[in-house]
Amino acid sequence: MAITTTSNTHGVSPFTYPAIRRDETLVENLHGQQIADPYRFLEDPDSAETKAFVESQNKCFQDFIGTSALHDKFEKRLTEMFNYERVGCPFKRGDSYYYFHNSGLQAQSVLYKQDSLDGEPRVFFDPNTLSDDGTVSLNTYSFTEDGKYFAYGISASGSDWVTIHVRKTADATPEDVEPKPTEWAKFTGIQWTHDDLGYFYNRYLPPSKIPNNNDKGTETDTNKNQLCMYHKLGTDSENDVLIYKDETEPDHMFSAEVSDDGKYLIMSTVQSCDPETKVYVAEIDPKGIVAAPTWNKIVDDFKAEFSYITNDETVFYFVTTLNAPRKRIVKFDLNNPVLGMVEVIPQSQDVLQQARVVDHNKLIIVYLHDVKHIARLYSLPSGDPLSPAELPLATGSIVASMTCRKEGTDVFYQTTSYLTPGMITRFDSKTMTSSVFKTTKIAGYDASLYETKQVWYESTGGVKVPMYIIARKGIKLDGSNPTLLYGQSSGAIRYGGFNISILPSFSVTWLTFIQHMHGVVAVANLRGGAEFGEEWYKDGKLDKKQNVFDDFINAAKYLISEKYTNSSKLTINGGSNGGLLVGACTNQAPDIFGCSIADVGVMDMARFHKFTIGHAWVSDYGNPDKKEDFETLIKYSPLHNVKNQTYPAYLLCTSDHDDRVVPLHSHKLIATLQHVAGQTNVQPLMIRIETKAGHGAGKSTKQRIEEASDKFAFMAQALKLEWFE
Repeated sequence: MAITTTSNTHGVSPFTYPAIRRDETLVENLHGQQIADPYRFLEDPDSAETKAFVESQNKCFQDFIGTSALHDKFEKRLTEMFNYERVGCPFKRGDSYYYFHNSGLQAQSVLYKQDSLDGEPRVFFDPNTLSDDGTVSLNTYSFTEDGKYFAYGISASGSDWVTIHVRKTADATPEDVEPKPTEWAKFTGIQWTHDDLGYFYNRYLPPSKIPNNNDKGTETDTNKNQLCMYHKLGTDSENDVLIYKDETEPDHMFSAEVSDDGKYLIMSTVQSCDPETKVYVAEIDPKGIVAAPTWNKIVDDFKAEFSYITNDETVFYFVTTLNAPRKRIVKFDLNNPVLGMVEVIPQSQDVLQQARVVDHNKLIIVYLHDVKHIARLYSLPSGDPLSPAELPLATGSIVASMTCRKEGTDVFYQTTSYLTPGMITRFDSKTMTSSVFKTTKIAGYDASLYETKQVWYESTGGVKVPMYIIARKGIKLDGSNPTLLYGQSSGAIRYGGFNISILPSFSVTWLTFIQHMHGVVAVANLRGGAEFGEEWYKDGKLDKKQNVFDDFINAAKYLISEKYTNSSKLTINGGSNGGLLVGACTNQAPDIFGCSIADVGVMDMARFHKFTIGHAWVSDYGNPDKKEDFETLIKYSPLHNVKNQTYPAYLLCTSDHDDRVVPLHSHKLIATLQHVAGQTNVQPLMIRIETKAGHGAGKSTKQRIEEASDKFAFMAQALKLEWFE
């Protein structure tokens, strides 16, 4: 559909959007309210009507950004910025070391193998050979304890569906050792038994309708009745052993973990995305697994979060929120259950984020202090601090990844920040000394030209909310700077709400915006995340969800009042749960923003629980089938609060294989926006629908560059931003 160019008093051309049928007869009585759903037919991804909708909307968007002189410049420069070596922390399995490496513009990172840390690296597993366009990615992987076998789960087009294969690690050109892979795994890890005979994983029954195997992820069937299975190596997966299921609770999800000593299986159960956990433990039969084990129910309710760290024979160590909203370390003895959970390391003033064991009895705990990491060292079983008391971390940095083994002595951890692309440090737990192992460098990038500052602003109820601001040094605070306010991450639905923190991370996309569009990036740590513990999380969920929107709107007001920018130069962005954030805030305060970009957002709060894994989100949002929850949800649901008002430039982004937040959310919202406000809105109301992509994970480097270039071209075209060499 072509774009017309009719002038108006604002000097900006309105647009003619693709014609979309409306079913005015579809009105439902939901808890006493009449709720129209005229675009429900767009929920069918396979219909000719939906496919025509996608094609026409994409053409409308491409016609608009095609007029941008900035698009090609941004894409060229971003490609140059992406072209730097990225290396992951090495880890040892068996007698060999492995690490992930990307030379710069490779579609997917490659897993390398070497005989020693200074040995000659050789390609071990290259996901780029699995497809011509880089859209098949490594979703999960696991080595056997002795390093003999490598199980890997791959996903196509960003779907959450995983297909598991197994290779021998000793072969020079490894090939799958099984005639058929294991299909229909989802939301799963891979946990080998220590005898190398098989592995545990999670799966679902196949969806009711899939056009063909290549289109996994385009369906919208709800994911219920997850199964934890055991696959014996060399057998057909149709004969896998059922280890655990809960027929009375079809929404429950499981996580199986083999203990460090290989003697036990730990089964954790969650009701939803809430972290509260049941924990069962069973002995692994050394004669082989032929049936579900007998479970010892250590925790049989959902009152607190429990996460397994390690065990010493029958004594198990956990991270828990039990009587500790910022988490603590406890132990439980299977042979003396009457003692219950015994405290080992009490709750700190900071939030405990992860705990790892190295050298048998040394415990590394990473804490979050004002959205910056501290890594402290303790001894087990006493819980006493070690000397030195902390691992060295650069000021303001976070631990992005860490590798270590209980039986080993080396710890490798990678730190990063908004301005540093990464440094890997090696810590020797025997000598308690550290050394720089690898520093990431980008040609032509000078971090000294930029600065990061953390500010605290006031939001609803007088709560102080932290926000990072990243910009060039010496910018003028005259209200003229193009500014991107980011709140909550794309990727998994859990980020930025759902008790997950938004932590500093390095982004060449943001730096390209800062350097060449003279932009400012602001990242707000809103309520609903895990930045300050359980109370911070609960203050941003269910009937307190409005606090999150208020925090974001108040972040925008702070940036304007402090003269970083003005509303005509301010863009807001968020993805997944953050897409909902952008959608709700754009409805509630459209005059504050010049541009809104919502990625893979949850937009239909009346029906989100009916598709794929949406039922798991009721812990954060509430259940639309319950009247009290529905009345809260319908007040902020982006789809149901579109008004005939002046909207900022508005871009929705989704993908055809997103089976986490299915694209119907964005499809229905853009159709509604164009119908209600499209005739009068002087700024564009558009959608970008990517093909062969999912919720965000697994995208190729090329896809990431193209997506960012399109989004910043949209922003620049709508807000009339300039490019600076």
